[in-house]
Amino acid sequence: MASPSTLDDMAISGLDWLVPDWPAPPNIRALSTTRNASRGAAAPDFSRHNANLRDARALLRRFCPEDPVWLIQEHGTAVYDADVVPAAIPTADAAVARVAGRVCAISTADCLPVLLTDHDGSVVAAAHAGWRGMSAGVLEASVAALAVPAHAIMAWLGPAIGPHAFEVGPDVLHAFSAGDADVAACFVATGKQKWHADLYALARLRLARVGVRDVYGGGRCTYSEPGIFYSYRRGGADAARRMLTAIWRTPQ
Repeated sequence: MASPSTLDDMAISGLDWLVPDWPAPPNIRALSTTRNASRGAAAPDFSRHNANLRDARALLRRFCPEDPVWLIQEHGTAVYDADVVPAAIPTADAAVARVAGRVCAISTADCLPVLLTDHDGSVVAAAHAGWRGMSAGVLEASVAALAVPAHAIMAWLGPAIGPHAFEVGPDVLHAFSAGDADVAACFVATGKQKWHADLYALARLRLARVGVRDVYGGGRCTYSEPGIFYSYRRGGADAARRMLTAIWRTPQ
């Protein structure tokens, strides 16, 4: 997928990001930032509470057609229609857009960022899929908000905490499984009342069940790759820092 500028330009300008490896239409642009910067630039932190957020946004703005539609994320299922420019920051855990140049974005540091588009490149969405939001249905709500047939949708799973690092208790297991054998397979017991949960597998399963079969990405671990990603669960200063995953359309 073509990027809005070259990777060399990004390195010179101080921003390091991942470009989704998926067969998106040529008018779709997407990125997921890392913790890294170059040439003395400050590490980009997209937490709403970051005192230097304005600088991080200005850096991002060099590569995006406009400032993203920022969200107050609450681990829920609300999907914001980003075609409407908000008067205030909306509370939602996903955004959808059809207007060219409108940037949908979410911030994460262990939760799973999910990007969606259709094979025609007519609509895009970004979803914040931590375990609470995913179990509540944020991915299903995001797919519905695209308002295109599910078989025409593709998804990319961005960097999240991996299945060997995400240890959870019975509250998380019960939020998903309720006796569902396919869901139970996404959890591996590690000890008394503890399991490793696979957010990537859970997301693929939930997307498949609403008809989205073209799913790409996954396989990274924000917790175990400290040189590349922030991680809330790893703690320390990283617990308050966030990466940004964004998607937008260009005019066709």
